[in-house]
Amino acid sequence: MDAEQNGNAGVDAPLQVMNVPERARYELVEEGSGTIGFTDYRLRPSSNQILLLHTEVDRAYSGRGLGAQLARFALDDAGASGLRIVPLCPYIAAYLRTHHEWDHLIDMPATSAARPEADPS
Repeated sequence: MDAEQNGNAGVDAPLQVMNVPERARYELVEEGSGTIGFTDYRLRPSSNQILLLHTEVDRAYSGRGLGAQLARFALDDAGASGLRIVPLCPYIAAYLRTHHEWDHLIDMPATSAARPEADPS
């Protein structure tokens, strides 16, 4: 996100992470500021998978572990929904290399066929 830098961003405002299915993404929302981060996804119902595509947090909020908070929520939600996780997002893939509680749910992309644009479902 290319928001301008704000030294007071998110000092005491409550944060909420939620699944927003109509936008196909998880959003990190700060009260009073709106969406400050997101993880885009695509559902692949034919194989019971969720493809996690891209994660982004507003630069004004960097260094606070909000990307990790967003990743944890997305992974927990996908697991609770019974979905297999395909980590196409570099941030999510890196997060999973050091957080193994979702290992049993991961389907690593093996070929370019795993790319969302190649899947018509």
